[in-house]
Amino acid sequence: MKLEIERKFLVLNDDFKKDAVQKNRIVQRYLSSVPQRTVRIRIKDEIGFITIKGIGDKTGVARFEWEREIPFEEAQELLDICEPGEIDKYRYIVRYGDHAFEVDEYLGDNKGLVVVEIELSRIDEDFEKPDWLGDEITGIKKYYNSMLMKAPFSTWQ
Repeated sequence: MKLEIERKFLVLNDDFKKDAVQKNRIVQRYLSSVPQRTVRIRIKDEIGFITIKGIGDKTGVARFEWEREIPFEEAQELLDICEPGEIDKYRYIVRYGDHAFEVDEYLGDNKGLVVVEIELSRIDEDFEKPDWLGDEITGIKKYYNSMLMKAPFSTWQ
């Protein structure tokens, strides 16, 4: 079983873009968005993926994750049978210190929301924090992609 350990933060400004080493367009939907097991279909540029995630620990930092690449055409077909709602975003990869930060700039109904995730090898692992890193939102459910498709950022008060 693969354990995903990640922390999530808001992004203060666009300064991360000048240091981005990669940018991809991601569209994703969910076959299942129940917290106990989310099943995600994702198209990253022209590559399809299926991902299963388990419920997180009480901190929201660690949870089971299984992911496999699938043919692009199959991913497109699976998107058609997913639950309503869609996540559309640009993902930037920014290397800072010893880590790669994944910055998601949301589009569509979540436009205006920019968050960053950092994957860690241990729950208590230290890492260098760039100046553009804002408040930590790890474990806050409304920021989960599976929740953003149901209650998009544009509907928040």
